[in-house]
Amino acid sequence: MNETKLLTCPLFRGMSKEEHDAFLDRNIKEIVKFEKGETVAWQGDTIKSMYLLVNGVVRTQMITPEGNALEIDLLEAVIPLAPAFIYATNNKFPVDVICMEPCTFLIISKSAWLKEMINNEKLLMNFLTLNSNMTVFLSQKIQMLSLKSLRHKLSIFLLEKTTPEKNYFILKRSRTQLAEYFGVQRPSLARTIKELEDEGIITTAGRVVTILDRKKLVRM
Repeated sequence: MNETKLLTCPLFRGMSKEEHDAFLDRNIKEIVKFEKGETVAWQGDTIKSMYLLVNGVVRTQMITPEGNALEIDLLEAVIPLAPAFIYATNNKFPVDVICMEPCTFLIISKSAWLKEMINNEKLLMNFLTLNSNMTVFLSQKIQMLSLKSLRHKLSIFLLEKTTPEKNYFILKRSRTQLAEYFGVQRPSLARTIKELEDEGIITTAGRVVTILDRKKLVRM
């Protein structure tokens, strides 16, 4: 476990290495590992502890009433799982959590985490900020899914992944996973991406996506 990497977790922002190390010494009683493809939690499982992803990448997906899998997001270390639901009355995982590569989690009891936040205002603020940011993300996700045009959905996704200063990014999802993320069939996604390439708006090389005409993307 790379303890320096843990300092990048938004929960520990602004904390010194000494504070961070003391926190781990007090609270980490269990470390669990999962292999690629294993399920960490199922949608509806009760959240009994704080799961802190410290190595690896997981995919979160929600099963719709029709039985379809809707991808919600990819989470990269270092990040907690479903922090906004830990102390909820209905404290259950809202999604399935599936490992996309070997993953390592630190397990922290809910009572220990609550005690730490009571005694550390910085940790409490980081926890509230993280939950607020995740709420914003989920509201944007709902807004995107409500759009009928795949071109519109894709344009929002591409703009969020890039900036005027950095006009490219590496796609971490396969085309099939990206289609699931948008809630469409893979051929529809491939056709829309090719249209954007033919119009000179983007270019793709493997998993590298480059924005050639950001203004057109914004107008779209």
